[in-house]
Amino acid sequence: MTAPLLSVQSASKRFVGLLAVDSVSFDVSAGEMVSIIGPNGAGKTTLFNLLTGQLQPSGGTVRLRGQVVNRLGPHRRARLGMGRTFQIAKPLTRLTVLENVLVGAFMKHRGLRAAEGKAVEVLAEVGLLDRARHSAGELTLSERRRLEVARALALDPEIILLDEVMAGLNPSEVDAAIELYRRLNAQGLTFLVIEHNLKVVRAFAERVIVLDHGVLIAEGSAETILATPAVIEAYIGRQRA
Repeated sequence: MTAPLLSVQSASKRFVGLLAVDSVSFDVSAGEMVSIIGPNGAGKTTLFNLLTGQLQPSGGTVRLRGQVVNRLGPHRRARLGMGRTFQIAKPLTRLTVLENVLVGAFMKHRGLRAAEGKAVEVLAEVGLLDRARHSAGELTLSERRRLEVARALALDPEIILLDEVMAGLNPSEVDAAIELYRRLNAQGLTFLVIEHNLKVVRAFAERVIVLDHGVLIAEGSAETILATPAVIEAYIGRQRA
């Protein structure tokens, strides 16, 4: 049996008296698209921070391609093949779109020519090549979301963690984003996605993980999970984040 690309075993994070993530375990295989859902305060972004190194777990282990990465910082996990976007897109607004992506490309491509070639490649992939020489501060919200993805792609990742990349987008922009992620997945890229838009979850998630108060309460196919009474009570029946 092939080992999972990402393996999370009993991961926990405590902040003084708050157990934000409570013994969460799951695996993600190469080529999967997995969604994490849950109500506001469920611990989704805290979990992402444990996986990508912004936070160290209070307990448990995180493995990437079999290697325990608990004590590795975000830059070292990026070198191992983990990319990430954030809830609030924060491009370097005084730099051009191309220069923003170059920051990520230099992680794996040391020479300027090689890094610029990679940056141009991923900007074309996400539909921003015509904006390459523009200031990142000029981008629309949808374009900023795509720039976040481009910066992650420039790392040559094996897995990208997407944190609510659909938030604030209109329906046509959401459809375009779904098409982009499906295409990247078809090329072999693995995705772990925090998402509140159930249309998006149904559209591309092969598997759904549900968190509530830091606890993994359900896991399975999108259709099965979204019809589960415990999930409806915990997620759909509460105010969304």
